[in-house]
Amino acid sequence: MSGSRGRPTGGEMAAGPGLQLRACTCVKGKGKASGPCPGGVVAPVLAAAGSCRPNDPMSDCRAFVSYVQQLYWDEFVFYPMLDLVASFPSVLDDVLELNQVIVPTYGAVLDQQNLHTPEWADFDDKPDSLFFSDGQRRIDFVLVYEDENKKITHKRSDRKKQKRKREVYESNLINNGLQLEATRSVLDEKLIFVKVHAPWEVLCTYAEVMHIKLPLQPNDLKTRDSAFNWFSRLFRVDENIIKPEQEFFTAPFQKEHLSNFYIQDKDTFFNPATRSRIVHFILSRVEYAIKNNVKKFGINKLLDTGIYKAAFPLHDSSFRHLSTDPNCPSERYLLYREWAHPKNIFKLQPLDFIRKYYGEKIGIYFAWLGFYTNMLIIAAVVGVGCFLYGCLTKDNCTWSQEVCDPNIGGNIIMCPQCDKVCTYWNLTITCESSKKLCIFDSFGTLVFAVFMGIWVTLFLEFWKRRQAELEYEWDTVEYLEQEEQVRPEYEAQCTHVVMNEITQQEEHVPYTACGKCIRMTFCTSAVLFWILLIIASVIGIIVYRLCVFLVFSSTLSQHISGTEAIRKYLTPQTATSVTASLISFIVIMVLNIIYEKVAILITDFELPRTQTDYENSLTTKMFLFQFVNYYSSCFYIAFFKGKFVGHPGNPVYWLGKYRNEECDPGGCLLELTTQLAIIVGGKSIWNNIQEVLLPWVKNLIGRHCAAARSEKVVPRWEHDYHLQPIGKLGLFYEYLEMVIQFGFVTLFVASFPLAPLLALMNNMLEIRLDAWKLTTQFRRMVPQKAQDIGAWQPIMQGIAILAVATNAMIIAFTSDMIPRLVYYWSFSVPPYGSHSSHTMKGYINSTLSVFNISDFKNASKPFSPWFGNQTTCRYRDLRYPPGHQQQYEHNIYYWHVIAAKLAFIIVMEHVIYFVKFIISYAIPDVSQKTKSKVQREKYLTQKLLHENNLKIVKKNMGKIADKIIKGVDSTFRPKAE
Repeated sequence: MSGSRGRPTGGEMAAGPGLQLRACTCVKGKGKASGPCPGGVVAPVLAAAGSCRPNDPMSDCRAFVSYVQQLYWDEFVFYPMLDLVASFPSVLDDVLELNQVIVPTYGAVLDQQNLHTPEWADFDDKPDSLFFSDGQRRIDFVLVYEDENKKITHKRSDRKKQKRKREVYESNLINNGLQLEATRSVLDEKLIFVKVHAPWEVLCTYAEVMHIKLPLQPNDLKTRDSAFNWFSRLFRVDENIIKPEQEFFTAPFQKEHLSNFYIQDKDTFFNPATRSRIVHFILSRVEYAIKNNVKKFGINKLLDTGIYKAAFPLHDSSFRHLSTDPNCPSERYLLYREWAHPKNIFKLQPLDFIRKYYGEKIGIYFAWLGFYTNMLIIAAVVGVGCFLYGCLTKDNCTWSQEVCDPNIGGNIIMCPQCDKVCTYWNLTITCESSKKLCIFDSFGTLVFAVFMGIWVTLFLEFWKRRQAELEYEWDTVEYLEQEEQVRPEYEAQCTHVVMNEITQQEEHVPYTACGKCIRMTFCTSAVLFWILLIIASVIGIIVYRLCVFLVFSSTLSQHISGTEAIRKYLTPQTATSVTASLISFIVIMVLNIIYEKVAILITDFELPRTQTDYENSLTTKMFLFQFVNYYSSCFYIAFFKGKFVGHPGNPVYWLGKYRNEECDPGGCLLELTTQLAIIVGGKSIWNNIQEVLLPWVKNLIGRHCAAARSEKVVPRWEHDYHLQPIGKLGLFYEYLEMVIQFGFVTLFVASFPLAPLLALMNNMLEIRLDAWKLTTQFRRMVPQKAQDIGAWQPIMQGIAILAVATNAMIIAFTSDMIPRLVYYWSFSVPPYGSHSSHTMKGYINSTLSVFNISDFKNASKPFSPWFGNQTTCRYRDLRYPPGHQQQYEHNIYYWHVIAAKLAFIIVMEHVIYFVKFIISYAIPDVSQKTKSKVQREKYLTQKLLHENNLKIVKKNMGKIADKIIKGVDSTFRPKAE
């Protein structure tokens, strides 16, 4: 540092009639040299201080305060002056007015004796206490570190550095107005718990800085009960157990309007969630070191470097029993009993109570998940109806009967499906799969696909309305504009100065326009690279399918030749599909683990400004990856497999070596259903193991080890420390899991109408498992504000638009519905057919083309000899037979089918999109009821604040007027003789 940035020490000197300041010397660097402070620094400050007399209301302290502010922002810690400021409340108020923060003494402190240290207290054997040892100051946050003197894993010099950073950090916390109390662990003497309390003044100051909305007066708007209120009451939580929260009109907190706010008790005006949020805001911004003129600050970095082992707000009680403290509401116990317990699986969630305890961010997640689950009930009922329709009509499926008929399917010999090693096979082998396919490939599937296109629009539109209601009820309507703060990581990198186009003032940013372009280019390239890597893995799975199909075709029939029942079900196609699906699932899970870390690194490098921007950016990257990872194999089966295979005389090869896969004679729809069932089912099981079982096992081991060490009474903060940390990404993976499921339910629902039912059953368990996990296995999350579900909303809207196209294409190109309809209406009767009336008889024979075995090329001619006197085999395609002048070319039936498929896609898409547009237009995003409430609250808030201000002005003006009148009277009153 230069001399002008030194640290003052030493004696005293007079500073004028109002104040006494100590003389100082400035220390350069790390205390290696010292000398008198430059006059350019001290003289103006002393002159300004000389004109400031705290006891004189007419003196001017503004110049002095501005110097305090300037020195604070210029990284110059002028200790005598700060001591003075702390001594005079009037000057301190001016500083607060300018900075809106408690004056901190940031940065490196020279001497050990200058550090403020936490108070030390022994545990008072009150396991449920949430207060300091004095029983008065509430614990708002807990920091945990390992005593550096008892660490054995680090070098002594490293331990000393870590201790120094921690002590400076704690000293700066105290300088910021927080109160700290340290207590040694009961179970492990190496651990020390630092309890943090925010006094009333600090809470008020930072509530104004963070624009936190707080109650003005009780809400006097009358609410009308819904017509279904009597029905929903049956599923609600008992109001005698969890009482409804009182509603208030709220406004951003301002200290100067303190009297306007609804303050009945200072201890309860800021609820525990708000107190923890304010303290975390301070913890995230306090410095602990300055290195190379770069500030290092924030609890997150201290946690990453291991200086602190944990930082968390406290749960208010045990989830197993009520707190022994009669003043504790035991909200955690109530949440477990009335929300997280499995017995409540059919009950509605106490959303207001969840929001009160965990904050709006967790509350909005469970509100969305509950709303999505309720909407799935309708989709599940319709899906089950379509499935039952398929089950009831499968016996009337004419084309399946022809496949299973020994006189029809039994006489049809199919061509080999691979080169050389594959054999000829009888069509009746696919009898069982054709019966199953009749269940899913029916007219009910078409109806259900159209219904789901409309359902997803209704879900998104009604959720917007519900979200708007929650924004009003939870005071997040103007959250993004007013409350959200810049991320500490962003602030730390703000080294470039640019001109703001709006304010025409200089502001600091972390990078220039060119630097931002470079960062975005790098991040985009990294994301594209990983997406290409996933596509490469999908290609690898396809190559595996092509190779393994050859092996199964040549060996499977030999190994199971003695067991007819197994042979009937375990065909080469089925074995290839199942094993490929399992391998695909394993690859998906492995790539997920790797890409998660990569996506976080890319987003950190991108350096978003706010936490919402950070989460939205990470969400977009992760979902793009997950979309390709989870859905690519399904897209391959639905739209590529069996579509480009050529014919036996001229097959198409993949990569010039591997012959393309063919679908069963019934199509690839059943294989797509199998793929969906394996991925969705496997994903649910894997996620439950990862999210629930692993934390439970870890906590079980931790409790067992703790019990083995001691039978002592353990305080609440130590109980919570041994729970699992929630992780930096919070609820990100819960959202991701549900949105991926939403994609499976909507994108491929035409192939699996039972998907909404399975999703409904999974979500009913998911709500309770997530609730159980939060209340019993994890530390309490830092409460956070959230206005909506963030980037997940536009992602779901994109999925909804894509779902219409994918389902239309599945029905057109993956199922056989269109070819069957074309045959029934056009090719079963003259001039193309021979039947006298429309029928499905003869469909199988008309959709299997004929191939002359003498036309096989040597590279694909099968090794196995041909049996019987037949000279032809059949294959799945619509081509002219051998001997025709256009042999092996697509016939007229093929072109009719293609035209019908394209027409069907266009008509279905346009009809559903039109209906979606009408629904979106007819259902406003915000209900009129909610709009009225918001406008009423704004009106009353402005009126209340304005009227109170007028009263104060009138009161003050009245006093001034009285003084003026008295002065006039005394001036003109005649003198007494």
